[in-house]
Amino acid sequence: MKRLKVTIMYDGFGFAGYQVQPNERTVQLELEKVLTNMHKGTIVKVVASGRTDAGVHATGQVIHFDTDLQFPLNRWQKALNAQLPGDIRVVSVEEVSSEFHARYGTTGKVYRYKWGLEDVESPFKRHYVVYIPGVKPNVNLMREAAQAFLGVHDFTSFCSARTEVVDRVRHIKRLELLENEQGELHMVIEGDGFLYNMVRIIAGNLWEVGIGKREASDMAHILSAMDRKRAGKTAPAQGLYLESVYYAE
Repeated sequence: MKRLKVTIMYDGFGFAGYQVQPNERTVQLELEKVLTNMHKGTIVKVVASGRTDAGVHATGQVIHFDTDLQFPLNRWQKALNAQLPGDIRVVSVEEVSSEFHARYGTTGKVYRYKWGLEDVESPFKRHYVVYIPGVKPNVNLMREAAQAFLGVHDFTSFCSARTEVVDRVRHIKRLELLENEQGELHMVIEGDGFLYNMVRIIAGNLWEVGIGKREASDMAHILSAMDRKRAGKTAPAQGLYLESVYYAE
């Protein structure tokens, strides 16, 4: 048996999320269907760096699985992409130690959240960028508010009330607000780990600062309160992308 580390990207619009769910189309289901077929009916389970919700996209999700196929490493990418649906693509495949674990071995992740700022919402972006009609945020205020999240904090206020993880302390290393020539505003956030809905709740609150519903100084107070009810809304799923996952060398 050998263990393969696979980096994938997917369009989250057509999925009920990453993880297998009864009677739903998911990324994990599609991956395991193809791998099981390649292994002549032997069920192959994949492990991912983490789950993504319905509508959330990935450009750098990482999975691993074990295989006994005597198949050249340089042919795995082409073989998988030939059988996977068009909304999932394999970026790279590498053989790793049996000790490698896509989920428990992570040392950091980067997410990107996208808003559209054009006057007219593009029908071609509606599943991939979030538009809030009739408002233009003050990006400088959003950048000021973002400073509160940098460093080590308890993010209880900025995760779903359904979060089951007890330790909610995370280290945010980078949080940037970037405007591009396509009329989009991106939030790029890097940390050692993220709680359920944490990125989307941070995005939702920064947007509220940008449109004047909250003060930039509110973010620090909400963090210290450790109370989800103190924070604002969770931003919509379609603007979120899992961009990259890091592992110790």
